[in-house]
Amino acid sequence: MAVVILLVVGFIFLATFIKIVPEGYQGLVVRLGRYSRTLHPGLNFLTPFIEKMQIVDIREQLVDIPAQEAITQDNVSCMIDGVVRYQVINPSAAIFKVQNYIQQISAMAQTALRDVVGSVTLDDLLSQRTQIAESIKLIVDENAEVWGVDIKAVEIQNIEIPTDMKRAMAQQAQAERDRKARIIKAQGEKEAAARLAEAAGVLSQANGALALRTLQTLKEISADPSEKVIFALPSDFLNSVNFLAKKN
Repeated sequence: MAVVILLVVGFIFLATFIKIVPEGYQGLVVRLGRYSRTLHPGLNFLTPFIEKMQIVDIREQLVDIPAQEAITQDNVSCMIDGVVRYQVINPSAAIFKVQNYIQQISAMAQTALRDVVGSVTLDDLLSQRTQIAESIKLIVDENAEVWGVDIKAVEIQNIEIPTDMKRAMAQQAQAERDRKARIIKAQGEKEAAARLAEAAGVLSQANGALALRTLQTLKEISADPSEKVIFALPSDFLNSVNFLAKKN
């Protein structure tokens, strides 16, 4: 019985100074209230009753940017949310230089988001989302570097704008599409007119070409003869009419 008790006591004693740090984490050792050293993944030893260890996750992580109401430069109110990707590169600074570095990153990202959105118009916010996210990242990274945290990326996920603004943007987009359609149609008519004028010049210079073209046109429009009445006049008749008109 005494042997069992000694084994249990010995196991508890060993557990107080043998610490295992998992892969992807680092351990911060505090000796009598002061930071002593950083432990890497694997088996590590502590001085019993004098040293304590705190585990810090050094893997890349995500923190949400809660939906924020921001006003753009052209006074449009919108709701925006996103995420921040970060990684702890200096665990001792992240733990001992700032209180709850995750909350600090989230708060800084929210402030930076509102500041950056307030400096751009709604059109730029919708069309330049990547550039705006990069601007937010630079602001947050500058402050997080002091905390031993590296900001990997900032991503804007959702942008909600008022319903009446959505309708106005849809009408604007429809008007723009109509304008482009009219321009394309006008350009097509212009090119067609130029080609027709060129074709008319060629037909007028070739004897019999106009008659052949007339016969081809008659063939095309006679696909359903039950609904058409065609009066065919020889091309010489039209030439005679023109000749008489010039005589008079």
